Formats: sequence, C-alpha cells, structure tokens
Amino acid sequence: MKILYFSDTFLPKIDGVAISMRNFAEALAERGHEFLICCPRYGEGDFDRMGDHIRVERFRSGYLPSYPDIKVVLPSPSKIKRAIKEFQPDLVHIHTPGLMGVYGINATEKYGIPSIGTYHTLMSEQDMYLSFYRLLKLDKLFMRIGKLNKKIKLKDLVKFEKFDKFNIRKKIILKITNNLYDRCDLIISPSHLIKKQLEEFGLKKPVAVISNGLDLSQFKGSPKTLSGSPKLLHVGRISYEKNCDVIINSFKLIIEKIPSATLTIIGDGPALASLKVQAQKLGIDDAITFTGFIDRAELPKHYPNYDLFLTASTMETQGLVILESVACGLPAVGVDSFAIPELVHDGVNGFIAKPFDVKDIAEKTIRILEDPALYESFSKESLKISQNHEMKACVDRMEEVYRSVADQKNKKKKRSLLNTIFSLDPFGIMG
Repeated sequence: MKILYFSDTFLPKIDGVAISMRNFAEALAERGHEFLICCPRYGEGDFDRMGDHIRVERFRSGYLPSYPDIKVVLPSPSKIKRAIKEFQPDLVHIHTPGLMGVYGINATEKYGIPSIGTYHTLMSEQDMYLSFYRLLKLDKLFMRIGKLNKKIKLKDLVKFEKFDKFNIRKKIILKITNNLYDRCDLIISPSHLIKKQLEEFGLKKPVAVISNGLDLSQFKGSPKTLSGSPKLLHVGRISYEKNCDVIINSFKLIIEKIPSATLTIIGDGPALASLKVQAQKLGIDDAITFTGFIDRAELPKHYPNYDLFLTASTMETQGLVILESVACGLPAVGVDSFAIPELVHDGVNGFIAKPFDVKDIAEKTIRILEDPALYESFSKESLKISQNHEMKACVDRMEEVYRSVADQKNKKKKRSLLNTIFSLDPFGIMG
C-alpha cells in the first residue's frame, strides 16, 4: 500500500506524535508499504528520505509566537496536489488537527482518498498558547521581572493559566478539532480511555484503539529494589500544559519527608526557564537536575538509573514516556486525567493522584518510597503492563486497519459507480 501522512510536526522535532509516526512508518516500510510524509520545514536537521520506502515532503512554515516549536504551515495547494498526483496514495493518515491536517482532509475529500485520523493530542488542553497573555509574550516579561524582584510571589511568577472545561477557547478548539476528525473514515485512539472520551465529545465516526507501541527490545526492564537515596524522574516536553510546576511543588514536600531524594527533569521546552526560577525560589534547586534535551537514542540508558517516574500532566492521550518508564520497571505516580490511568494502574504499579493536588501527589510518592515491599511489587507490575504495548502487535493492528479502511472505501466507490451506471440505464436493459 501507499500511505500519505499529514502532520504539523515531525522529525527533527522530537515529540510523541513524531516518534509514533516514525515508528509505524519504519515498521510498515519493512513490510513493503510506501510512505510519503507531508510536514513542516524546520531548517537545520531536515531530511527528505528515511530508507528506500519513506519520503518526506517539507512545507514552508511560520511559528506560533507563544510557542516557537509549534509550526504554522503556510498554504500550498499546488504542492499538495502535485504530491498526491505523483504518489497516488491508497490511504491518507491525518496525525494532527492543525493546518497540515486540514489541508490533508480537504485533499482526501477532493480526490476521494480513504482517510484515517489519529487523535494523538488533546489540542483543547493547549489553549493557553492562544491566550492574549502568551501571544504577546507577557509571560516572559513577567518572568524577567520576577528574577529581579525577590519579593514577587511564586504563585504570581509561575502563572500557567490553568483553565477549566468551560473555558471558551477550549470549547472552540474542541469543536474545530472534532469537526476535522469526523471528516475521516475512521479515527484511531492510542488508548481505551481516550476512545471513551472522544465518544463523550460527540465524535460520530468509528474509533479504533491502537497503542503507539514500544520496542521492548530497546527498553529492557527488570524488577527493581528501592535504593537508599530515591531518585525521581520526569521526562518529556517541558511545556506549560505538562504541569511540571506541580511536580516541583510536590517534590518540595517529598524532600521534607525524605531529605535524600533527588529529582531529575529530562527535556526542553518553553517552561524550562520558569521552572528553574521556581526551584530556586523554593530553595530546592540543589536537589533538582535539569538536563535539558537528551537524544532519544540515549533515553533507554537513563530510565533504569532511576527509582520512580512522576507526571502531573492532565492532557495525555497515552504518554509515551510513561510507557517507556514502566517498561524499564519503574513504579509511577500520575494524575486522574484522560489516558494516564491506563498505564499507571492505581494501587497496582503506582498511584493515581488528584489533578493539580500537590499534597496528594507528594503523599502517594512518599508512600511508595517508604515501603520497599510495595515498591518491588509495583516494579514487577509495571513490567507486566508494558507487555500489552509490544510494538509488533501494534503494527499488525495498524496494518489491518489500513487495509480495512482502504478496501471498504474502494468497495463503496465501485458500488457507487455501478449504481450510477444502472440508474442511467442507457440501453434500457433495466426494463
């Protein structure tokens, strides 16, 4: 088959969507399928091929002032038309609901190509980047002022604009996103909990659950025992919607109870500078290591060096870094939001805390770190849970869905053509 990807993000940018796209494309290319990936142009680090069966078509793009890593692809209908004409795809797979996703779904309708959309990202939970406050970069100005003014309150300095579900921007983004995905023939959700959420959102098209998967030969774990000086870990894009400020506030309470504990935060992003200021103002910066960006190929070596994974994110559709951590045998503490409980089973391989509840996250982390038997049990269960996401099984399922959607659409085309011929009845053979 020939599969055409449309996405507003891709390598060399590192995020869960780009990694998932690459993993599935490479695995399916080994089975003889061909891919064309339409995505933004980044400049340094761009490439146009990944082996013999994967070609990458880059599009000119600007960026969102409040988050430069988010590319805004400029319209190029002639380039998309030419790409489709030359590639002749059997199927289009939309990976993001941004402008690239819109261009993709418009093309499928115009040219009658079967389409699938994966709901990788809860865009409505990233509405803060469209706020007046951030688009004008007032948050950065406020942070600089805070560095100079030692009397400024932490709660004012680290203001991340957490909105509830009634926020008008969330409603608008959710409406636009749902309308786009409902134009696909089938929707893929990385988790069962997100599938349920999408159905509650009112999506009408069928939803198939396919995990992003993980190559367990790379992320090899073994049962762990608790160390004397617990090392906590968070990995991921350091952006405001990930709520890393909540982790740092919780860690303040954790080291009050367990002074030997340390926290390492791996990753880069727009919130990193403000988190460093936050740690310094809390007086715990000596116990926190910010590594910045670490090449993804090196991550499998890092996870086994830590004892427990922490996340306070409330917007995960699966959480690839959580999956990687449990595959390496780490117990985890997460929050009760969207897909997190599908990888962090409360009381089984970790604990689920209330979202944004600093004290609850800290208490549940401390409970694990003070109970060696509980810790060892959680570690063993993390390894078991990761087995449900083995990459080969996920690729098998994706290939099955691709063939099914493409075949169904082609059958519909044939039936439609036959119906047209018989309705015309040019020779009067229908009586």
